[in-house]
Amino acid sequence: MSRIGEALAHAAAENRAALVIYVCAGDPNLALTPALVLAAADAGADVIELGVPFSDPTADGPTIQRASQRALAAGTTLPGVLEVVRRVRQTSEVPIVLFGYINPILSYGEQRLTRDAHAAGVDGLLVVDLPPEECAGLRDAALQVGLDWVPLAAPTSTEARADAAAALATSFLYCVSMTGVTGSDAPDLESAAREAARVGARAGKPVALGFGVSTADDVRAAAKHCDAVVVGSAVVREIAAAATDDEALLRVADKVRALAAGCTRTA
Repeated sequence: MSRIGEALAHAAAENRAALVIYVCAGDPNLALTPALVLAAADAGADVIELGVPFSDPTADGPTIQRASQRALAAGTTLPGVLEVVRRVRQTSEVPIVLFGYINPILSYGEQRLTRDAHAAGVDGLLVVDLPPEECAGLRDAALQVGLDWVPLAAPTSTEARADAAAALATSFLYCVSMTGVTGSDAPDLESAAREAARVGARAGKPVALGFGVSTADDVRAAAKHCDAVVVGSAVVREIAAAATDDEALLRVADKVRALAAGCTRTA
């Protein structure tokens, strides 16, 4: 079982949903990113989504768009993101999913990326704009080196398409809670979580719910039904609001602790 699978199984054994936290690599600077990842992990994050900044992040709202712009302006590159993972691996085994878009991967090279990501200590890939029909090359390369593949399913996906995406998942399926972009308010998280759970049950795969999850109450609503809950923009906002690197670390830790409290399911 992969580190991601072990993290989800450990959370399930504790009768809670796993908490997945998104961090944009290079925001506010690449040197701080390993410490931000470790702060989130120490505060209760079970899995880290490490965002690869991209100039046109079409699935992301203004908060993560601005984080990507700051990271790119600071000189963040894909090799630099992999170096972050290597630094985290010096002290932590927290599962890391590389989260991003296909263009930087194509520029880097699919085979090279999967090989270098695995060597750095990445556990899985989530490529937002790579549909199931087009993912075979990168997914096969990822699986060959032992990386998990995390596909996406949207609320607009037909049952057949959601099931096809779930069939590709090796650790979990990421279900989007709403039509829209990251950082938006989800109209009915619990309903979206129930639908995500149905997709997972049909496929026999764990599911994570993301988009529109920003508070412990949001996490609690999703955790009733899903195996994992993803929070991104709410954490990125804490980093953006910090005046210093030390304040950013404290803000992230406090936010993740509050979110983690919502993961436990009541009997």
